[in-house]
Amino acid sequence: MLAKGRKVAGRSEEMSAHYVFGPQEDDAIIKHRLLTRTTTTRGEPPLKKLQKKFMSFATEIEKDADNTSDCERLYKAFLQEINTFELPLLKSKAVVDANVREKESFIELQVEIERQILQAQTDIEDLKKQLEQSKIERQHKEECEAIRKLISLQPPRSETERLIADLEKEIASLEAENVACVRTLELRKKQFALLLHVVEELQISIEDEQKSIADELRAIAEEQKMSIEESGGASDAMAVD
Repeated sequence: MLAKGRKVAGRSEEMSAHYVFGPQEDDAIIKHRLLTRTTTTRGEPPLKKLQKKFMSFATEIEKDADNTSDCERLYKAFLQEINTFELPLLKSKAVVDANVREKESFIELQVEIERQILQAQTDIEDLKKQLEQSKIERQHKEECEAIRKLISLQPPRSETERLIADLEKEIASLEAENVACVRTLELRKKQFALLLHVVEELQISIEDEQKSIADELRAIAEEQKMSIEESGGASDAMAVD
């Protein structure tokens, strides 16, 4: 449609190039022709003819001679020229009135079209908003459907509560076992500490006993050594004697 408009516009420009006068001069010429009832550049204009008829009739009346018949003839010719000139004027007036009514109709139609365009633009904006709202609602529905599917994949609430109760019982049992293990560990620590203390005391007593036995053995050895020495001295004395 735009290409067609450009084609028509180009054609009108091409046609306007062949005219001698511009658009404004054409309007002035058309207006002058309508006022003077001149439809062509050839021939005498009707208004000028009417003026000549009037001047002839007025000149004939101003004469002092007895020219009643001539005046009547010129008067009839003037009336006929007036009628001839008035009929196209009436037609032109009817055409102008029709054009005015058509223009008013076109203006009303243009106003109505502009109103419809504004209403269509408003409707389009409303539809855009409704479309955006529909998209948001559809997205929410899809998200809700996805969540519903995820929920449907999960076990029932009763089973979940049962599993939670079992886990709580197991946790309580493990906590009790942990407490028992802690207590047992504390008891074992105390027992082990006591055992270490007993072992340490036993080791000390063993060392003391070993030391006392060593001392006793040393004393015995000393006594044997002294008794041997004494018995040897006695033997020597008996030999001397």
